[in-house]
Amino acid sequence: MMLKKALMISGIVLGLTACSGGGGSEETSGGSGEVDTANAEEVFQQNCASCHGGNLEGGAGPALNKVGSDMSKDEILNKIKEGGGGMPANIIEGKNAESVAAWLAEKK
Repeated sequence: MMLKKALMISGIVLGLTACSGGGGSEETSGGSGEVDTANAEEVFQQNCASCHGGNLEGGAGPALNKVGSDMSKDEILNKIKEGGGGMPANIIEGKNAESVAAWLAEKK
């Protein structure tokens, strides 16, 4: 039983290492304060897909293909900021985090 837990934890750590490779650059859309959802999928692919799957199907992290049915944009944004459950905090930041949260909230 302990070996199973150790292997599972090792897998999570390896998955998180892959997830943390993107960086949290802040891109805005023209400085107008509006959230730019046009690049949200690209930001997701660069920073999140290694754990959540390129088609939101899940992997080391949970599937997100219907996350908007369970969580609001603000709840998703809070999860991105605070992490938890194996996900590192602030994997993406600023306008990029807002864009991805809005994009994911539409997935129902």
